[in-house]
Amino acid sequence: MSQVQRKLTTILAADAAGYSSVMEADEVRTLTDLRAARAVFTQFIERHHGRIANTAGDGLIAEFPSVVEAVQCAIEVQRELGANAEGGLRFRIGVHLGDVMVDGADLLGEGVNLAARLQTMAEPGGILISQQVYDQVQKKLSVGFQYLGEKTPKNFAESVAVYSVGGNESGGGGKARAARTAARPSEGKAQFFARAGRLGAILAVLFAIDFMTGAGWWVQWPALGFALWLAFKSGPLFERS
Repeated sequence: MSQVQRKLTTILAADAAGYSSVMEADEVRTLTDLRAARAVFTQFIERHHGRIANTAGDGLIAEFPSVVEAVQCAIEVQRELGANAEGGLRFRIGVHLGDVMVDGADLLGEGVNLAARLQTMAEPGGILISQQVYDQVQKKLSVGFQYLGEKTPKNFAESVAVYSVGGNESGGGGKARAARTAARPSEGKAQFFARAGRLGAILAVLFAIDFMTGAGWWVQWPALGFALWLAFKSGPLFERS
């Protein structure tokens, strides 16, 4: 019996979405698609200096010495499979950097389990990564990343931070950026009205002083300037909203 060792590595877990249903519908076509997809995975995993550690049915577990290479591999695999898919198999991928147990050629342990759970939470054709992976790749890869929040994977006691690669999950990166952009005009309005309120309060005090002292209502000129300023500032601000 081989000795079990531990090491820190990057785990990529992949699985075909809806495999059982498509297999039931067309066994020959599905098996052909699966073989073609495995060839794509093998090609890109080897290109990025990884190795396939476990295979079971329609899924696989691979490991990489580099986190960046693992995520880049996942991106290229999904791009290749997506370009060639014509109603065939679509894969979910999860990537995690964690401690694993090595038993011969197999990888075991919580690190592998979390990568597999991330895979199950991904959309077909999507890639989910853990916080540990995101911290290593977010400044090294030009693709977008979307924070999906804290998720509690099945059979895990604690929640984990999850990110999608390329913003392909629900509420994609483009929508998230649009939401942030849409919020800016509202924030500008709040600042505008706060500033206008302060100026209005100052003018009210000046009017009160004129009234009590019997002065010559000199405050009308600042008031006119204030009104013009309001008309100038409010127009373009509200057009953007």
